Amino acid sequence: MKAKGKVFLIDDDELIVTMLSRVLKNEGYDVRGETAPRDVVNKIRSWSPNVVMLDINLPDKSGMDILQELKSEGMDTQIVMLTADDTAETAVKAMKLGAVDYLTKPLNLDKVKLVLKSTIEKGKLKKEVDYLRKVSGEFFDREIIGGSPEIEELKSKIEKLVEADISTILITGESGTGKELLARYIHRLLHGDGDSRCAPFIGVNCAALPEHLLESELFGYEKGAFTDAKSEKKGLFELAEEGTLLLDEIGDMKQDLQSKLLRVLEERSFRRIGGKEEIPVDVTLMATTNRDLSDAVEKGTFRLDLFYRLNTFALFIPPVRDRREDIMVLARHFLSYFSEKYNRHVIKDFSAGAEKLLLSYRWPGNVRELKNVIERIVVLERTEVITPEHLPKEISRAQEPAGSAAGGKFVLPEGGVSLEDMERDLIIQALEKTKHNKTLAAKLLNISYDSLRYHTKKYGLE
Repeated sequence: MKAKGKVFLIDDDELIVTMLSRVLKNEGYDVRGETAPRDVVNKIRSWSPNVVMLDINLPDKSGMDILQELKSEGMDTQIVMLTADDTAETAVKAMKLGAVDYLTKPLNLDKVKLVLKSTIEKGKLKKEVDYLRKVSGEFFDREIIGGSPEIEELKSKIEKLVEADISTILITGESGTGKELLARYIHRLLHGDGDSRCAPFIGVNCAALPEHLLESELFGYEKGAFTDAKSEKKGLFELAEEGTLLLDEIGDMKQDLQSKLLRVLEERSFRRIGGKEEIPVDVTLMATTNRDLSDAVEKGTFRLDLFYRLNTFALFIPPVRDRREDIMVLARHFLSYFSEKYNRHVIKDFSAGAEKLLLSYRWPGNVRELKNVIERIVVLERTEVITPEHLPKEISRAQEPAGSAAGGKFVLPEGGVSLEDMERDLIIQALEKTKHNKTLAAKLLNISYDSLRYHTKKYGLE
């Protein structure tokens, strides 16, 4: 059974430490106890407990001094003071120094349990809020918008993964398809509306940081581990405890770090940089990429064993052009959302001409591009109905009349064509040209390997 949290007890009364340790372990907590303050700050730093229960009156060094030392080092461990003095002055002083609560002796065990549970939940929420204030601020939807067969199949797979409580999931798809949105949706399903406020969702872009910085972000480091390590730092694996860690664009992760990640996935534990103690990992790990990882494996830039570990439970988000039934559902959703966001409720719908153009456009930027187009229209236009002239030029030119295309572009015949037949024929040609090498065929068609696999399955070409 998973521990509810890690609790470090410091009290000079050995009976209190023994009694509290037994009670809290029976409640499901991982507990360590000390009766002397000697070197206790280093022990706390090394173990990284959720809560320190700290007696004010200790031999050699007061609890207040230890409290100040812990807070001066920037440690985010929650501290509850234990005291026989129940005066308001003592409580106020402890709170000013950074304690989150205090308990008076003799201890009421029911109150101890309540305070401990509340303190751990507040600590987890604070970690998520602090981190998201630093890295987030974008709009994230809470649902998967769309009802196409492809999206319904995706939802069905997600339900099965959530039901099985799968802890490692790979999400692939072209840029702009909503991979992070899908990861957040799964996170909410895994942790539930009621508990998700205390279950952190933390993401990091593997392509945005150099290898050494990404490693310290993921695993943290001990004080003195390197020149600039002036205090210990928790990594994202610790900050995401009992929640979700999203590794965005994992295909760009360097191989040395890939091996360390594989070890975490296999052993569910890690060490901070410069650390000696194994720290258990209790997170759902999701990874996203718009790259063809199987191609990266062939080129030697991605580890085969890590690919197999991640690809066991993989979800592919089809591009918008392959699920056109969803385009207007998404467009109307964004119209409603941005009308509310900017308090501009002038626009009511799309004209038939505008709808036809939106449906015929290939959307290379996928959902992100569609969202940006609708946002721009809501902000800039003053019309009740969106017509073709309100759309960007690249969209309004998507259906130029026959004979107007030049420079090698396809000229639409007067009688029209079957888009699906054309798509199927092009895939067959690409496979024939490459002697059925799907990686090379995908490159010829300028689509991802996963997208080609999806299309060959769709048209029965496997």
